[in-house]
Amino acid sequence: MPVLVASDLDRTLIYSSAALALTMPDVRAPRLLCVEVHEAKPLSYLTETAAQLLTDLGDTAVFVPTTTRTRKQYQRINLPGPPPKYAICANGGHLLVDGVTDADWHASVQARLAEECAPLAEIREHLLRSADPVWVRKHRVAEDLFAYLVVERELLPDDWVKELAVWAENRGWTVSLQGRKIYAVPKPLTKSAAVREVARRTGAELTLAAGDSLLDADLLLAADRGWRPAHGELADTDWTAPEITALPERGVLAGERILREFLRTVRQPT
Repeated sequence: MPVLVASDLDRTLIYSSAALALTMPDVRAPRLLCVEVHEAKPLSYLTETAAQLLTDLGDTAVFVPTTTRTRKQYQRINLPGPPPKYAICANGGHLLVDGVTDADWHASVQARLAEECAPLAEIREHLLRSADPVWVRKHRVAEDLFAYLVVERELLPDDWVKELAVWAENRGWTVSLQGRKIYAVPKPLTKSAAVREVARRTGAELTLAAGDSLLDADLLLAADRGWRPAHGELADTDWTAPEITALPERGVLAGERILREFLRTVRQPT
């Protein structure tokens, strides 16, 4: 039976220059491969060693990129290895099969959100009204499914995200702070639901996962084994669970370590 490997991308497998965490002496820094260009500028990287590990992983398992990115943002990424047959975008709102949205899956997600959550328009209006232009740089809606802000972290009031989370909780939404982005996402919009659907379609009996943020917690809990790096929301809150390994590495070297763990487990699942 195939092994399914579902991994978050940003700050889990791929890293912006600000998130690389190259704390070693320059002469010992790993060689990097750019895997995303945006507006003619390099944006995301992994190590060359990680690139080879990911290629090997794609040859031996069902590798499923699992991201909160929109489809357009995901399609900017040029990962090494065989093109994944399945990819999960918009935090589970879109299941791509050979790069094309599965319309039935998307319709089922939309129906559940309409039934269980406050509407996106209400959430967006609250964000526009309550977020201070002093520290907000952008207001964005992603795929008509969720909203996020791009902020200046050093100017962000300490309690604002916590207060937003309490407000959103009562409306069936969750809040996550990742780098310079504050996400407001409907609770039923989960990576884990889409991963379970891929597991059903592929017949996978073992699912491995990795992620760094609050939006990855459900993904990790749904997996048979999971890993998280020493950075991100989950590390900051000491989040853990059975079958989840908290790795000591931070930054781009954590991405390399996660891929080593994936590959080792795929080859020796016991």
